Parts: sequence; structure tokens; C-alpha cells
Amino acid sequence: MEEALNSTIHPACLQEPPLAMDVIKQLNMFEFCLYFILTLMSCISLLLYLEQCVFIYKKLSYPKRTTIIWISGAAPVIASMSCFGMWIPKAVLITDMTSNCYFAVVVYKVLVLMIEEFGGSKQFLKRFSGEHFKINTGPCCCCCCCLPRVSMSRRMLFLLKLGALQYAILKTVLSVLSLVLWTNGNFDLSDLEITGTSIWINPFIGVLTITSLWPVAIIFMNTNRFLRHLNIVPKYAMYQLVLILSQLQTSIINILALDGTIACAPPFSSQARGSLLSQKLMIMEMFIITLVNRFLFRRTYDTLPSEAQENNHNSKADLQAALVEHDV
Repeated sequence: MEEALNSTIHPACLQEPPLAMDVIKQLNMFEFCLYFILTLMSCISLLLYLEQCVFIYKKLSYPKRTTIIWISGAAPVIASMSCFGMWIPKAVLITDMTSNCYFAVVVYKVLVLMIEEFGGSKQFLKRFSGEHFKINTGPCCCCCCCLPRVSMSRRMLFLLKLGALQYAILKTVLSVLSLVLWTNGNFDLSDLEITGTSIWINPFIGVLTITSLWPVAIIFMNTNRFLRHLNIVPKYAMYQLVLILSQLQTSIINILALDGTIACAPPFSSQARGSLLSQKLMIMEMFIITLVNRFLFRRTYDTLPSEAQENNHNSKADLQAALVEHDV
């Protein structure tokens, strides 16, 4: 029975991803045009990002310009890596890990950006030291309303930074380890056995991801009301959208491919075809996000005024209103 079943499966469905030249030979006119358009999208995304980097480098000062360059580069970098993975299916593991390592740094940079908008760590602590921050935010504790508020301090800020930074460091280390094991044939995403390495590494990376997203959400939920005029809400929304598309969407497609829901189409196996579909979607989505980020980040603005300056401004406004009322 098993021999009869195996005989009906195309041999290419059981093989590794094809070489780049094999992919090119299989393309018809429609597929070639599609590949060309997607490649053009990724190139445009990269060129727009490079032009934006030059603008930001000239207009903003350190360290804010470095932070913004990192954050705004998430979509173009992912689109470029997806383009390489689309043309070279055998390199998908490397391109995906490169994109994920870059985004791991972006998670930390988003937290740094929100702190830099207040003038840096010293100004942030001067403004919020002693204030109680709520920590019942996603993705860890959004439903835990009983959690007490935590007083902001230098130690608390250090722990929040460390929580976001650990993902950037450990994700890179685990990605390098995975690539080393992959070259030796010990790392395979389709190997779900308890003895496989991927079944241990990937869940651990998932825990690290959730742990790093929590500090960023805490800072955002407690400070976004002061940064709304700097478009922090749409910037944070774009960061969350990149996270969902690059992590959750890719994981869902890979699971469907491993389950056989995504059918095999020679010369692509189910897993290779799922990866190809993910790369194509990612290029289109990241191209749109690049255009939105260009509108949000390609601008200059001053540091957020301190609380004392705001109180002084408000007192002057109240005094002027009182004088006008007295004259009347």
C-alpha cells in the first residue's frame, strides 16, 4: 500500500529546493513578468531607503539618526532578502534568518527611539522618574489586569532595555548556530521529531521574541500620549505590521506547507513552494510599508519639550488669558 502511494508522488516533491537556473528555465511569460515586477519593487524599496538614509544623515543628529535608519530599513531589507530567496530557493533559510536578525535589532531600536524622542535616557528619567507605569500590556500580560503598576527608575529602565536587547543578541547567536548545524545536516525545519534541533531552537526563539516585545509595549502604552504629534502611533503600527507579516504570516505558510495543504508543484516541493509564496507576498507587502515609512520618517523635528517647559508655556498662556479677561 505504501509503495503504491509513494509511486503516485512526483519525485520532485520529495527533493530539495531547485537551483536558480532550474527555476529560470521553468518560467513562462507570465511568471517571468511577475518575477520582474517583484524584483523591481524590491529594488525601488532599497533605492528609496538609501535616499532616505542620506536625507536623515544630513538633517538629524546622532544617535537619533542611527536609530531611525535602523527602523526604517526593516521593510527594504526584508524585501531585498525575500527577492534573493525568490530567485535562489536553496538560500531561503539564510535570507530568512538574515531578515529575522535585522528585525531583532529593530525591536530594540523602536524602544530606543521612543526614549530618544524625550531627549535620551537622562531626560526620560527626569520626566518619568517616580511615575507608575502599567505593565499589563501585550503580548505577555494584556489580560492580567491585577498586575500592579511599577515605578519608573534607572534600574527599571535598564531592565526594559535589557529585555529588548537580549532578543537582538540571542537571535543572532541562535541563527548562526542554526546555519552551522544546517550545513552539517542537523537542522531541518521539516524535522519535527523530538531528537531534531529545530523543534528545540524555534520555540526558544519564540519565547525570546515575546519577552522582547513586552518592554517595547510597556514604554509605548505609557508614553504615546506625549508623542502623538510626532506620529509615534502610525510608526509603532508599521513596526507591528512588519512583525506580523515577517513572523506570523511566514510561520503560518510554513505550517501549511509542512502539513501538505500547499500542494507540490514540480520542481518545487510543498515546503519550497510555501517558501516561494511567502517571499512573493513579503516583497509586495514590504514595498507598501516602505512607501508609508518614507512618509513617516523622512522629516525633521525637534526634541520633545521638557515638562518644565510645558508647564512654563501653560502658565504663560493662563496669564495671558487672565490679562485679556481683566482688560475686558
